[in-house]
Amino acid sequence: MNERSERVTVPEALSGERVDRAMSLLTGRSRSETADMVAQGRVLIDGEQVTTRSVRLSAGSTVEVTPQRSATSAAERRHEAVPFEVLHADADVVVVNKPAGVVTHPGSGHASGTLADALVERFPDMADAGQPGRPGIVHRLDRGTSGALVCARNRAAYDALVEQLSQRLVVRIYAALASGRPPAETGTIDAPIGRDQTHRMRMAVTSDGRWARTHYRVAEMFTHPVEASLLRCRLETGRTHQIRVHLAAVGLPLLGDLAYGVPDPVGIGRPLLHACRLSFRHPTSGADVDIEAPMPADFDRALTAFGSTVSAAVLSAEFPPAIDTSQRGCSASHFGHGARPRETSATAARL
Repeated sequence: MNERSERVTVPEALSGERVDRAMSLLTGRSRSETADMVAQGRVLIDGEQVTTRSVRLSAGSTVEVTPQRSATSAAERRHEAVPFEVLHADADVVVVNKPAGVVTHPGSGHASGTLADALVERFPDMADAGQPGRPGIVHRLDRGTSGALVCARNRAAYDALVEQLSQRLVVRIYAALASGRPPAETGTIDAPIGRDQTHRMRMAVTSDGRWARTHYRVAEMFTHPVEASLLRCRLETGRTHQIRVHLAAVGLPLLGDLAYGVPDPVGIGRPLLHACRLSFRHPTSGADVDIEAPMPADFDRALTAFGSTVSAAVLSAEFPPAIDTSQRGCSASHFGHGARPRETSATAARL
């Protein structure tokens, strides 16, 4: 990027004015120049891209002009090639639907071509938010995990969202297809997670690890092609690989997870874990933001192969924790908060 974004607030005097004329008056550019900017997709109104210059503005709206791109390097072209769907965008936050196989931010073995790189290419102001090397990234999803991810577009929004995470105010619901059957329809896995002492690239339940808690609820259970359970998991904490480690620790390893789980009989080729719902308070307005990420095609194929009949709305629906979230435990697993699942040949429990 060779210049920074420009951001202006629409005054009352320009309320109802066309975006190209208003930007000309506010920035000193010619009408033809501002019209070209709109046509190039470089103008955002309250975080939403506009490509029609006749759009009318409202007083108090934020209009942003993103930098002109120069000839891109090979690295920048790799960034642009990273696919992601924007589920929500405004002047402070962006929520994306991360595809499986995409690395969230640069790290060991992944210096470029990450979601963070692609986000900064599309939302340049994000470069100033977040930790060094992780612009805008408030929390992460593992490479093989798909679904909703919230990112910040400025430092204030980043700090506010990180504080919500630390206070456990962000609701994160995942769909997980796991091997085996849990002993109860609802429950909580309450076990500390730390670095695996044998395999240093993995995490494990360890006595000296950081406190971690995952709530679950059974959506469906299957007997074919293998015995498996479709679980809805709610994170109370957000440790590295938390759901994958917790489910494996209690005998419910994720299908398709080669590090902690077991192969999946459908051959999808990645851990069958999808972040389907994300809820938080908007860092500026304080309004509730509730986002659902559509189930990706590969996860849908796996569910079809198992004969699933549960709807996406049921999978992403919020559910209360199974135990008092103000208390911390240290047991390797905590089950039994609810009735035992009903058993039939195809599905034993649908919530």
